[in-house]
Amino acid sequence: MRVEILGQERRRRWGDAKKLDVVMSIGLDGATVTEVAHRHDVSRQQIYAWRHERIPTGRAALFH
Repeated sequence: MRVEILGQERRRRWGDAKKLDVVMSIGLDGATVTEVAHRHDVSRQQIYAWRHERIPTGRAALFH
């Protein structure tokens, strides 16, 4: 099997405001995580990770 690399792989950088915008668009007009992921060309898992970053959990959440 032969594999060709066609170009440099690049990672997109997402600012906090854009991440929040993507996460907050879930549920608007009935949009699901899958629909939002397709719209923004990211994986569902990425959106779940961003959402997890934004939702405080555990005892620390009680004091914020």
